[in-house]
Amino acid sequence: NSITLRPIKNTIHAATTDISQFLDPFIRPLFDIHAQSRPIIDDGHLLRQLEQYVRNGHLKSTTLFCTADITNLYTMLPYDESLEILEEFLREHHYEKVQGIPIRVILQLAHLVLKETAFVDGNKFYRQIIGGAMGSPFTLTLANIFMWKWEKMPFMRLIIFSYDHPRYIDDIFFTFNEPKAKIVAVIKKANEFHPNIKLEATIGSCVSFLDLLINNKNGILSIFVHYKPAVEPCVVPFVSDHPRHVFSNIIRVVRYSSILEIFEKERRSIQLMLLYNGYSSKIDTRFRKLLGNLISYSSVIPFIYNENQLLIIRNNLLPKLSRKERATHHGITDVRLNEKTNNHNTE
Repeated sequence: NSITLRPIKNTIHAATTDISQFLDPFIRPLFDIHAQSRPIIDDGHLLRQLEQYVRNGHLKSTTLFCTADITNLYTMLPYDESLEILEEFLREHHYEKVQGIPIRVILQLAHLVLKETAFVDGNKFYRQIIGGAMGSPFTLTLANIFMWKWEKMPFMRLIIFSYDHPRYIDDIFFTFNEPKAKIVAVIKKANEFHPNIKLEATIGSCVSFLDLLINNKNGILSIFVHYKPAVEPCVVPFVSDHPRHVFSNIIRVVRYSSILEIFEKERRSIQLMLLYNGYSSKIDTRFRKLLGNLISYSSVIPFIYNENQLLIIRNNLLPKLSRKERATHHGITDVRLNEKTNNHNTE
């Protein structure tokens, strides 16, 4: 039997990477502005939407969740069609220029990013003929814009207007209170839209999405931390480095744990992982200080002992924007400020 291999090459120093990094800050904020109501920025952003969904009384005991992953979206983007959709997106939102750069030039640069990704192996020259380089900033933005077109299709309008439907690039999440068979039929119809766009859907009362495990038990929403099977519970040893994401995980555990039992389990797991990797036992003191400050600046309570304390901490943390959310909002603000300035100068 033949074995299909997919080569993985590093393009960090490729010429197209520089073009991608140049182009992305111009286009990404435009997508964020015009699709702001639907895309998910990160886990915290989705979590706030879910909390609001519950407060609005939409969560029922029969409510089901659906997550759908678009298979290999980055590596299956069709070049010419993606460029056509990019131009359609810009013109539909009345952009003849983006920060002084004409659409024609933007499309030429996008053409280079897509069609000139290449590498040399031995005496052979290879060029990517479909899809974009994963990790390339502009590839992510172009994938989002490609999905913008997909979401305009009639069957997707049904989901968008009938269900709570946020999307994180190539991952879709929505809730529904209708028969499962109806959603299965919609997913089947969606898979007929494009030969390169196929959804793999999971439907149930408990699903994982990004780093969240979302569970509806008799109309009560529970949130857990979701661990992907391939992720090992290891960190860089203390003597080598202080990985920032490990410390931010403490905040994430508080946000993602909807009940005290879940929080305590995750807290112990983080502490044991750090101690196992050579971190000082003083991390226990840091935990106590962090959690004490979140409950009250004058609190002397070392850890969380009841659900009310956890609720206070979560209510303090949930409204705070993550670094990624702040960057998205800053990008949108900058674009609007530039547009306002340009309009003023042309009057």
